[in-house]
Amino acid sequence: MKLNHHQLRVGIWVLGLSAIVAGCTLRLGGANVVNDAPAPTTIPLAETAEPITPAGLIPTQKPIALPPGFVISVFAQGLQEPRMMTLGPDGQLYVAERGANRILRLPDLNSDGIADALQVVAAEVNRPSSLAFYRDGSLYVGLTNRILRFSEPDAQGVYQKREVVIPNLPPGGHHTRTVLFSPDWSTLFVSIGSSCNVCQEEDPRRAAIVRYNPDGSGEQIYARGLRNAVGIVFRPGTDELWATNNGRDMMGDDLPPDTVQRVHQGDDFGWPRCHAGRIADPEFGKQDGCNGVRSPEVELQAHSAPLGLTFYSGTQFPASYQGDLFVAFHGSWNRSVPTGYKVVHMDMQDGQPGAVQDFAVGWLVGGSAWGRPVDVITGADGALYVSDDGAGVIYRIFYVGD
Repeated sequence: MKLNHHQLRVGIWVLGLSAIVAGCTLRLGGANVVNDAPAPTTIPLAETAEPITPAGLIPTQKPIALPPGFVISVFAQGLQEPRMMTLGPDGQLYVAERGANRILRLPDLNSDGIADALQVVAAEVNRPSSLAFYRDGSLYVGLTNRILRFSEPDAQGVYQKREVVIPNLPPGGHHTRTVLFSPDWSTLFVSIGSSCNVCQEEDPRRAAIVRYNPDGSGEQIYARGLRNAVGIVFRPGTDELWATNNGRDMMGDDLPPDTVQRVHQGDDFGWPRCHAGRIADPEFGKQDGCNGVRSPEVELQAHSAPLGLTFYSGTQFPASYQGDLFVAFHGSWNRSVPTGYKVVHMDMQDGQPGAVQDFAVGWLVGGSAWGRPVDVITGADGALYVSDDGAGVIYRIFYVGD
């Protein structure tokens, strides 16, 4: 049985990020919503010494606190809104650079922990947000209104052929489109966010995860009621699809919680009538609004904006981290006291996530954020890579021991 890393290695104190709201009643839009469960809590890092960046590596703009034995450094910088990442067949890191309308390859051929170059493999790509390699080496990229496939790279790795695989996706609103292949390569999953904060959608593909054949045919709603599932990933060694989900706004600082879901075909996660499987919406929910709604695996502090997630699959971290869940919090925009702007971690025991624990903290200083984590991914070297579209940086987190 795995033990809680922070409990074993550092003295911790438990502090809820939000007040207990048991039994409280909110009044919004003339309707009452009763929440009889406590707000989610996070186990924060204990105070640690000033982080040290080994010689030859690039320190972060401001200190990032990590558990003892871990180090963070800048892997690549000078990017414009780097979003989701993936590993290529070559074992190198690729990223959707949304602000520059291009796809980058970030090789580290000398294994020094710093990207050798920012190599453009696809240019003039309109606001890309995600990418995934297919088994034949072609690269699928999620745009706001379509999915592209790139193939036939030249000797420098620049793709010579592009084609539209899935056209006419609903644009606007929550406009990121995240792509992911099933472990057996038979299915392409696309997550599509809602067009609004809370509303009745006319297009059933909104607030849903949609499945396709790799050639773009066979469109089918896989799961619905997910307001904005930006991060989707399969737990290694299983056929379990997991997703982050951003809860609705304008219900106060602590409601409804953001969530992490384990997603099955046909699941209904309730939006817009129900949130987190237990909170009826004040505008669209009724007394039985949460009937038939699947509950999340994890509740997170409201307005944390969880985006990318990964199950650690490397061996560079201590063995106790193997298979554990990491989630990037992009951070709040509408909370009276800002929250998020960090990376959290959950122990996985027997396929179940444990308590939410701070893992990398420091992008939020004195109520002001200097960076915004977007995605997390396990690199080929076993390090954890984090994209930051606020600072325009990719970070590398690795373990050096006590």
